[in-house]
Amino acid sequence: MKRALSDIQLDFSEDRLLALNIAMAFIMFGVALSIESKNFKEVTRNLKSIITGVVSQFILLPFFTFLFVYFTQPLEGLALGLILVAACPGGNVSNFFSNLSGGNVALSISLTAIATILAIIFTPINFEFWSSLYLGEKVGKGITLETWKMLKTIFSILAAPLLLGLLFKYKFSSLASKIAEPIKLISFILLVVIIAIAFIQNLGIFKQYYHYIIYLVFFHNAIALGSAYLVSKLVGNNEQDSRTISIETGIQNSGLGLVIIFSVFQGNGGMAIIMAWWGIWHIVGGTVMSLIFTKGKLFQFQPLKS
Repeated sequence: MKRALSDIQLDFSEDRLLALNIAMAFIMFGVALSIESKNFKEVTRNLKSIITGVVSQFILLPFFTFLFVYFTQPLEGLALGLILVAACPGGNVSNFFSNLSGGNVALSISLTAIATILAIIFTPINFEFWSSLYLGEKVGKGITLETWKMLKTIFSILAAPLLLGLLFKYKFSSLASKIAEPIKLISFILLVVIIAIAFIQNLGIFKQYYHYIIYLVFFHNAIALGSAYLVSKLVGNNEQDSRTISIETGIQNSGLGLVIIFSVFQGNGGMAIIMAWWGIWHIVGGTVMSLIFTKGKLFQFQPLKS
């Protein structure tokens, strides 16, 4: 007999979240090895792309998500899970996929850092506003993000590995050039393995409720990736930046989402199963988008010109 979605408890321990963060940090280290200082100078001259990326993540995606759940009318927990996904900042693995798809890696890293900091304010505000508008009550009231924990997360999985990678590149530039691509490939495989193990351990639950979540996450992720790319092109950003903004909007920090669900919503089953499947699917979506952007030539793309 199937349990109600609200009664489900997923097997996703803090140790597994820690392992996921370590994998993301390894990804960041590999990406840093291929970054040049001129990338950051270019970003400072192109504030339009930064603004577009922030607006896409924190205004447009929540709005499009509200429209999506309004017209599809999923179960309450599933709708809240999708709204929380849209309220989270871009995931750190987006830097990897931005690089993989021939995007602007420096822009991606900058957007990830900015979005993670802004999430301290905008994640609870966005979730409360859109969930309340959808359900007609203050469902999101009481959501809080611990500033110190957020800062530690930023440092451990973004700032620290990035700085170490840049320092390594500065000290051993020749070696860094040789190992950058292998590290990116190994880190990607490591991330997939961690997520696959977590999924396999919850396979029974997924088999019971897959018909609720597959189409919701698929279309929601497609909306995020596609709308961000189109909006970026419409406002006049170049192809490289538009790819990056698409990836940054479509790859969300599902780890942060799971932390919020288990610490604030007592592991609400509907929300948790959406977030857990999103953590798997956005890897698939990011890979597919990278294949589309590079015409199937992953790890072999040529740098694009502005």
